[in-house]
Amino acid sequence: MPEGHTIHRLAQDHRDRFAGREVRVSSPQGRFAESAALLDGRVLDGVDAHGKHLFLGFQGGGWVHIHLGLFGKYAIGTAPAPPPTDTVRLRIAHEGHYSDLRGPTTCALITDGEKQAISDRLGPDPLRKGDDPDRAWERISRSRTTVAALLMDQKIVAGVGNVYRAEVLFRHGIDPYRLGKDLTRGEWDAMWRDLAALMREGVRNNRIDTVRDEHLPEAMGRPPRVDDHGGEVYVYRRANMPCHICGGEIRTAGLAARNLFWCPTCQAP
Repeated sequence: MPEGHTIHRLAQDHRDRFAGREVRVSSPQGRFAESAALLDGRVLDGVDAHGKHLFLGFQGGGWVHIHLGLFGKYAIGTAPAPPPTDTVRLRIAHEGHYSDLRGPTTCALITDGEKQAISDRLGPDPLRKGDDPDRAWERISRSRTTVAALLMDQKIVAGVGNVYRAEVLFRHGIDPYRLGKDLTRGEWDAMWRDLAALMREGVRNNRIDTVRDEHLPEAMGRPPRVDDHGGEVYVYRRANMPCHICGGEIRTAGLAARNLFWCPTCQAP
């Protein structure tokens, strides 16, 4: 499932290409056809992202709420747009640009109130200016749930997925099985700042990189990572491989319905 940096990048792409312009809206697949007809020809005048949720606002009222889920994908390109296929749930187009949405978990036209209700259910997002990490800390500091599980709970921290979860815990030397109540405020503040910086970099580069300069392939004389997700990481999807720092074996286990990756030496209890 795409993590928060991907959604904020999609928001930026839509803002740059379509905001303030009258757009053509269609649903070649047909599942969003009725709502698309209501929006076709309107000005796209609002773009927002919160965690893994994308919102596209239209003049005259209404937001398209998009959650990609496990299988949703976006294609954004320049004209001429390819002939739409019957897998495209939502196409937005204006002059030289188009965006095609396929396979989302959610693509629905909602009201301002419904949009606010979704945001109210979500935790603070490290990529949203003004979001308060204290809101997350209040829940984390009282919880007997593992830190690794808490970071994946979108009601506590919005936008963090499996990659950022594993990597930020490694970068701060925190045992993923430590309970939330045993995390210090200083550790949480440092992780929040790090998540914000890493995810901003993810928006810029449209991929996840978490390895510090001194541990990059060229600095260490090691081959670069080869993975569909791209980017250099410390532990994610590196089970049974040597840790870049200590040389010990990276481990994996199931936690909160996802695969957790960590170094038992660098992240000792």
